[in-house]
Amino acid sequence: MTTEALAPPRTKSQVLRSFDVADFPALTGLEEEWRFTPLKRLGSLVTASTLTGAAPVLEYGDLPAGVAVKSVSAADVEPVLTPFDRVSALAYGSAADVNLIEVAAETVAEAPVLIRVVGQGADAAAARTVIKVGGFAQVTLVLEQVGSALLADNVEVVVGDGAQLHLVTLAEWAADAVQAQHIRFRVGRDARVNHVQVALGGSLVRQFTSVEYAGRGGEAELWGLYFADAGQHFEHRQLVDHGVPDCRSYVGYRGALQGASAHTVWVGDVLIRAAATGTDTYEINRNLLLTDGARADSVPNLEIETGEVAGAGHASATGRFDDEQLFYLMARGIPEGEARKLVVRGFFAELINKVPVEELRERLGDTIEARLAEVEP
Repeated sequence: MTTEALAPPRTKSQVLRSFDVADFPALTGLEEEWRFTPLKRLGSLVTASTLTGAAPVLEYGDLPAGVAVKSVSAADVEPVLTPFDRVSALAYGSAADVNLIEVAAETVAEAPVLIRVVGQGADAAAARTVIKVGGFAQVTLVLEQVGSALLADNVEVVVGDGAQLHLVTLAEWAADAVQAQHIRFRVGRDARVNHVQVALGGSLVRQFTSVEYAGRGGEAELWGLYFADAGQHFEHRQLVDHGVPDCRSYVGYRGALQGASAHTVWVGDVLIRAAATGTDTYEINRNLLLTDGARADSVPNLEIETGEVAGAGHASATGRFDDEQLFYLMARGIPEGEARKLVVRGFFAELINKVPVEELRERLGDTIEARLAEVEP
């Protein structure tokens, strides 16, 4: 058992980390990390000691040269993530096999790699995916999550020195799906990660993204787009752990909410350790409330242990439509309903343009357009 749990953690660097779910106390909902999450909706993902349901199935077409996808035994894959919450540890211990996605060193994949992650039903299941991008490789990878699921899963990503990874994770689950996910990035020297996280489907989707740096000059950009309808709960948390010098991070998440009990949570944590001189980091979250009855919680946090940083900041804003923008458009003959849609399109435009696949950008735009059609002026 990890001895870090003997005293309450004073910083993010001191939280309990363990592969054994028994090391984590039962969840009550009063914990800081879980106080926004409706635990009852997570069901056995919170209460079970092991998960036995069928894991999601990966579907994909022809792969570019240098890219391989296979299933291997969990014992054969060195972990990138040491879980630091109960559900992540449960997923790790319950997943006997690993979906391994490998990109060979110096591979330059001209076309994006598209993989569908298909849920196998409502029985509580665990999954583990490991993505290895070799040194100086360049690849765009899309993980599209669809179907019904009650899922705890870990996605562990290693980006080799000098490599570039564009990763899109799209939660477009069926309406009844519940997911608690941890995505872990290990960024090599002079490597770059651009992650776009999209949440549109599912009943409850809780996604935790953490980043560590394995060498100087690493860069991580984390972008998020979410649109919650009535009854949906979308929760996004990040922990960017700057532990080596001269690395950069940027976190930018935007969400829209409409309908009764639509709830989104964004918690962004950035830790700059004493050794991480020259760090440059910024995080921002913006939320747009489209109707009464929706709620957005937004909590940015910075922990800085050295004064020798290039930059560090955060911002958060939650509000309704800008009346001046609406007035400007309506004064030029645009009906109020269409003016509202234009404002929301503009709100999301920057995030949609971060998706490096044109077909997917168009599809996301169409999905958001369809949801906006339901908004009452």
